[in-house]
Amino acid sequence: MNTRRFASLLCLIASAALMSGCLLGPDFKRPSLKLPTRWVGAEETTPTRSTGPAVELGQWWGAFQDPTLNALIDRAMKSNLDVRLAVERVRQARAALGQAESSFWPTLDFSASYSRTHTRVPKPEVGSDVAGADTKRSSNTNMHRAGFDSVWEADIFGGVRRGVEASRADLLSSELDLRNALVTLTAEVGLDYLDLRALQEQLRITRENLVTQKQSAEITRRRYEVGIASGLDQANAQAVVANTSAQIPSLESQIRQMIYRISYLLGEEPGALIAELDPPKPYPAVPPRLPAEMPATLLDRRPDIRSSEAALHAATARIGVAMADLLPRLTLNAAASANATKLGSWNREVTSAYSFGPSLSWNIFSGGLLWNRVKENRAVADQALTRYQQAVLTALQEVETAWTAYNHEIERGKALSVTVAQNRKALSLATQLYTEGETDFLSVLVSEQALLNSQNALIQSRNNVAGNLVTLYKALGGGWTEGAAQAAQANAPLAFSK
Repeated sequence: MNTRRFASLLCLIASAALMSGCLLGPDFKRPSLKLPTRWVGAEETTPTRSTGPAVELGQWWGAFQDPTLNALIDRAMKSNLDVRLAVERVRQARAALGQAESSFWPTLDFSASYSRTHTRVPKPEVGSDVAGADTKRSSNTNMHRAGFDSVWEADIFGGVRRGVEASRADLLSSELDLRNALVTLTAEVGLDYLDLRALQEQLRITRENLVTQKQSAEITRRRYEVGIASGLDQANAQAVVANTSAQIPSLESQIRQMIYRISYLLGEEPGALIAELDPPKPYPAVPPRLPAEMPATLLDRRPDIRSSEAALHAATARIGVAMADLLPRLTLNAAASANATKLGSWNREVTSAYSFGPSLSWNIFSGGLLWNRVKENRAVADQALTRYQQAVLTALQEVETAWTAYNHEIERGKALSVTVAQNRKALSLATQLYTEGETDFLSVLVSEQALLNSQNALIQSRNNVAGNLVTLYKALGGGWTEGAAQAAQANAPLAFSK
């Protein structure tokens, strides 16, 4: 192909590209939703717990001021397997986008072949005119071929561009799913860590109460030996000690199981964190500062809502892809080939050929296949819209639920604090009166059990307050930053080389 004709082909391709200005299908716009202007639960919050600067949602765990919690979440972000799966899905979506974008460019195929043909002439019959002639009975022919084929489809009606638009939305959706995985992971690690420290606190209180109960049982035994106390008092005292002792193995088992769960979230084997987490530490202080996010920020803050929006964008774009299939396709084809009988004769004895030109194809009848494909994609987009609306409503419900649970647990905790103080006082008085012989052991027994129950309830309430706060942070979309998402992608190992 000479230079002038090749330039003409390039001009024809450029002209077709200039014609590709039509774009079928609806353009995506974020759906308009009516959101509340305030949180009902936020206005019910105790004023003393809403003062000061708001918590940074991206790293909410820093507000608990617990170095161990900070370290666990940082390690989980780097090694959690669910996050790794989300990273791999991002890579998959990025590769799919590259495949879609490749449709903008022509394909170029090279082919080469070699063949050897052997021809044999039959031997003449005796008596024929050529019987005695000196003729060659067989021959060999070599053929070397090489050529290029190129095809480019002009995106006249925007099918390719809509496909690329959909793939970009898919990529964004997968990136947002990665952020949502970080949101879920940080909340799970935080909740499990709080549960662990609460169980360890319950174990400590149970052991302290066991010591007190054993002392009471010893007093009862001595009084029984001198005939002051009855055998019933002694049996009740021993029963209380046995009942409290029976709670300790259960708490120890729950503590170990919680450590195993945290290890899993960090991508570690079950026993990897025993030495680190088994020693008890004080329960983290609940942050006095609360988030000040408004409902409208959920649309941009929560990754699951934005992922649903991106999925709706992709579904909307694919309507245009299906509509483009209803219209003609313009394809530009070019080919060049060369043939030679000898490799050394490419410069002298070569047969060459080339061709180029447009071709038009149009599926004018398919039994309703293409029209139904458009309808199918519209239905998929409608479903994506419904899922987006569901995601927004779910987010609003989760935030309000977390606010309500947090506020009511605060009030419950205040009442339980008073209960513990009064039960401690009652136990002291009951023990004193029993020692002086002014009451029976039943009063001591009831007071001991009431104190242990109220102390455990108070610990659980404080853990519920902290847990509801973590749930609130999660519901508001806290637990991710752009830096964390990028670091997760950089840290995830590849099973195969790029």
